[in-house]
Amino acid sequence: MKNAGRREKESATRTKSGLSDRKPRFSADTKKWSIFIGLSLIFSVLLFPSILTPTKTYNLGDVADRDMKASREFLVENSELTQKNREEAVRAVLPVYDFDPTATDVIPRVREAFAAGRTFLADSLETTWTSTSPEEANKNYFEMKNTFRERFFEILDIPDNEILFQTLVMSDFSFRAESVLIRLLRDVFKRGVVSNQAMLMSHRGRGIVLQNIQDGKEETVTDFDRFYDLNTALSFVQNEARTLTQNLWPGTLAQATLALCETLIKPNLTFNKRETALRKEAAGKSVKPFFFKVKKGEIFIREGERINPEQLVKLNAQYKYLKQKKMLGRVPAMAVLMAFLLVSMYQLGLRKSRSHDSEIRDLLLNAVMLLVIFFVVIAFNFVAIETARGFHFFSSRALLYAIPVAGGAMLICIFHGIVTAASLSLIASVLACAVVDGRVEFFIYFFVSSLLAATWVRRYRDRGVFIEASLKVGLCNMILAFAIEGLYGAFFNVESVIACCAAFIGGVLAGVIATGLMPLIEMSFGYTTDMKLMELANLDQPLLRELMVQAPGTYHHSVIVSSMVEASARAIGANPLLAKVAAYYHDIGKIKKPLYFIENQADKTNRHEKLAPSMSALILIAHVKDGVELARQAKLGREIRAIIEQHHGTSLISFFYEKAKERAEKRGDKSLQVKEEDFRYRGPRPQTREAGLVMLADVIEAASKTLVDPTSARIQGMVQKIMNKVFSDGQLNECELTLKDLHAIAKSFNQTLSGIFHHRVEYPEPVAKIAPARPQEGAGNGKNGLRRKLENGNSDQNGLSGSRTGRTEDKGESEESLRRLGLS
Repeated sequence: MKNAGRREKESATRTKSGLSDRKPRFSADTKKWSIFIGLSLIFSVLLFPSILTPTKTYNLGDVADRDMKASREFLVENSELTQKNREEAVRAVLPVYDFDPTATDVIPRVREAFAAGRTFLADSLETTWTSTSPEEANKNYFEMKNTFRERFFEILDIPDNEILFQTLVMSDFSFRAESVLIRLLRDVFKRGVVSNQAMLMSHRGRGIVLQNIQDGKEETVTDFDRFYDLNTALSFVQNEARTLTQNLWPGTLAQATLALCETLIKPNLTFNKRETALRKEAAGKSVKPFFFKVKKGEIFIREGERINPEQLVKLNAQYKYLKQKKMLGRVPAMAVLMAFLLVSMYQLGLRKSRSHDSEIRDLLLNAVMLLVIFFVVIAFNFVAIETARGFHFFSSRALLYAIPVAGGAMLICIFHGIVTAASLSLIASVLACAVVDGRVEFFIYFFVSSLLAATWVRRYRDRGVFIEASLKVGLCNMILAFAIEGLYGAFFNVESVIACCAAFIGGVLAGVIATGLMPLIEMSFGYTTDMKLMELANLDQPLLRELMVQAPGTYHHSVIVSSMVEASARAIGANPLLAKVAAYYHDIGKIKKPLYFIENQADKTNRHEKLAPSMSALILIAHVKDGVELARQAKLGREIRAIIEQHHGTSLISFFYEKAKERAEKRGDKSLQVKEEDFRYRGPRPQTREAGLVMLADVIEAASKTLVDPTSARIQGMVQKIMNKVFSDGQLNECELTLKDLHAIAKSFNQTLSGIFHHRVEYPEPVAKIAPARPQEGAGNGKNGLRRKLENGNSDQNGLSGSRTGRTEDKGESEESLRRLGLS
């Protein structure tokens, strides 16, 4: 509870003072989403470049000011052939004639009229007999006759003809005349009567469509001799006059019957102009336009040429295609898809760092890498099209295998790991596939090649790995290219040979590009790769040489710490190279004031005796800040600087803290309060496993110098005690070390320290060389030496370090030293 309260107080104090404030989460999220949205929009616009392309109009006969080539494969309508096909379709439409079957309805009306006439005669006869006088009878008869005559012609729907009516009345509306009239009408209408025989005959040889207007049934008729026109029908009736004269008596009745027949004959076959026009229009529209294909990259207008009709058609077709592609809705849609891919990449491979700044840096590197890959693909695609145009024995597809998409996966695997490299490979392959016209086989090619490349460089330790990986990728690319070309049926021909050669070149180029870009990325983004770490591990580095000269004790301490953390990092699966190099440089801040640290005080002078405890604490705390500044000037990398800054965490400099409290108590000044936070390092606490290892090794190595007779048991007890102390102080709360890791670390530290403090055989010296000892002086030196170690500060976790005390010191003094270190 006491420790927890202290940590809460410490955290509140540090937050208030602003010493370890972190950027708000919202700010980091804003930066991430800005990258997501910006990158998505960039890719979306670049995938549809026609949005930004101004359109220049050309007319027939204009001189082209540049070569014009197809930006995409598109179809151009052949208007002449399309029009020809439409005209043929229109000519094939047969004229439509309406057949009116209701024309024969005149026959029932004839029967009705003649029956009514006979009824009229009967009625008039009865009226005559019932009349009182001849005058009244005549009057009634004529009235009835006039009335019925109107009704008679109304029934037949023909004009009034008094002579015709009188003849029929005189024949008593003869049954025979009625029968002859009906037969003539039936014979005429059965064959059909057309209104315009000349028009009908113009369709001879093609036929017509005869459409029954009553039931809608249609039939195609090619025999036009079966039809009468109006004149032919009347001639047919007149030819029947002689037969009628012989069968009908008197002759006037025959003439009246013929006249009535001619009046009743009307055309029942008429040309439907509107329906015919509609059918021709439909037939023309049903003809699909005839297109021919313009290949992507095809130059259809050369610079300086006058634009002819065919070229103008192609140009207008391309403008139409580009206009369709300029729909602004396509860009947001693609942006949304790209944003989802980028967020998936971030969630899968980048959302692992506890530092928001590191996440932004990692995300920014991936964004830049995707942009570089995208532009490289565009450039290679352009070169492939232009090259293939000059050589006619292979297509541009064969050269696309040389696109080094796998180079990006190599670099991302080195900096971020195989998982992030796989997610980036997926997005890069999608983009490359979109640039090369969305060919799915190329997506498979780029994705598989990138995954293999990332797999073969993940054990990167020297630049030779790039050479080996690029050759392997090139060989695998050849196999993939050969298989893909087989899908096109291009086995063992020039196309497949060129494709395989281009694929091998693409693999080699990926390694070359990755090798060239890696130092640039390290410099620009502040990454520290294993190759850089191996360079920094060289003890001839200027900063380490200066440390060795200015602070030799600190240099020796750092070398031992590096041995401890390297072994323990291997034991827990951390990065041993990073831990080792960070241990080399973790105390370089002591270069500025080396004599204030016990391990560097060769003249036995304790400079802290003349300083106040608070001032001594400030000097010790300052070596962390000085170390970070020196690391920044030497460009050691963010990872190294972070460990230098974190290797003390927020631990307490217990010796000077206790000393300050003692002084305050002796003075008896209650107004003088010793604040614990003034004697704590500013932090932050270790954020990574490597930083936690350096912290533990630093304090344990310093404490090991105070052990008297450092046996394995004593070393093990000391290691366990100090690790428990650091753990209970909460210094390891923010790194990823588990309890299992701590057990493995303790075991590794025990083995390393036991090897350092092993016993040697003491070789006897000649008697003449053995000088008599001065007990009084030796005792005094031992006592003063221990006192000096306790009062001098150091760079280690608890403010003390120094050379190992004599083996003759008692156990009580060793325990007192640990208490003053703040570890007991």
